[in-house]
Amino acid sequence: MALAADHNPAMTDPLFSPLALGSLALPNRIVMAPMGQGKAPGGLPHPDYPAYFRRRAEGGTGLIISGATAVGHDNAAFDENEPRFHGAALAIWQKAAEAVHGAGGRMMPQLAHAGLQGIAQVPPPWRGIGPSGIWLAGAEVGRPPAPERIEGPPMTLAEIDAVIAAFAEAAAAARRIGFDGIEIHGAHGFLIDQFLWHRTNRRDDAYGADRVRFAAEIVAACRKAVGPDFPIALRFSQFKMTDYAAKLAESPADLEALVVPLAEAGVDMFDCSLRRFWRPEFAGSGLNLAGWIKHITGRATIAGGGIGLAATALEYGQGDVYGRVAEPSDHYLDDVRGRIDRGEFDLVALGRSLLGDPAWPAKVRAGDHESLQPYRPELLAGLN
Repeated sequence: MALAADHNPAMTDPLFSPLALGSLALPNRIVMAPMGQGKAPGGLPHPDYPAYFRRRAEGGTGLIISGATAVGHDNAAFDENEPRFHGAALAIWQKAAEAVHGAGGRMMPQLAHAGLQGIAQVPPPWRGIGPSGIWLAGAEVGRPPAPERIEGPPMTLAEIDAVIAAFAEAAAAARRIGFDGIEIHGAHGFLIDQFLWHRTNRRDDAYGADRVRFAAEIVAACRKAVGPDFPIALRFSQFKMTDYAAKLAESPADLEALVVPLAEAGVDMFDCSLRRFWRPEFAGSGLNLAGWIKHITGRATIAGGGIGLAATALEYGQGDVYGRVAEPSDHYLDDVRGRIDRGEFDLVALGRSLLGDPAWPAKVRAGDHESLQPYRPELLAGLN
């Protein structure tokens, strides 16, 4: 799918230049990062979700990506409060998409399968599944990884086929109920990432010999389900939520072996979870992960990690980031603008900045940095 940036020379701020990605026309380069709010008892999204997302669109966010939503597979959900993207939940998701469109924004659901992601505070009553039945609990930065755990048998081929079909069905549902594209969750140690990582994928079949195969088959099935012009993004990270030092790729060549098959299968855009957007991914180049993936594949990329925040010590890997106040700042924004203008990446994802102030884009565009509101932990009590 061709990428075209409708850059108006009269515009002085690259953050607010429009972007076209196939059928997706974005008014600016600001993305609401996918963040699970855990407000879906039994999997049914809270009725306040549509208004929650609409407020961010009203505040000027160009593209909103929902937090992880479980595809229609028995073992898919992270816990009992993760929203589903099938059955009765779709009616509320349709209202969310309509609410965002009514405020001039665009929206994608993030389609996910947790696999053996074992960091839920209250483990679900269903068993987790994974490529080899191995879960690595990991550790905080600066501490050694915990011993691996055997959580069950490796996924069967029938289970693999069923998960692929569930992603395709969810993708088709997203298009049917009016979303502007989909994002497939392939990051942070969730199921797809477990197949990509050599430490959790030790299979002796084709899905072990080619660790990208499972992810590529999901992408291809979703592409077939939605057609050629419906945007497909893929969330990608090196780190895991339980192991911030983990790496899928140690070199540009390793990264190319992972992302090129995904682009060829149908990924239009890679949403790169970086933790620190300014850090180079590999020695010898200033490119971050989003920059490298765009360089390798030619696909659009999203970069996120610390943008809009004053205290970089409050990033992932430095304790309970969501339990601390994070003050807003424009400290890195000129760097971000320059990287967009140079074509290193195309969009930027904001998390806590948009939780704290839904009008962050409008205020930054107006130069009104003084009135930006901080992220505060109490915001997580509701859908504010």
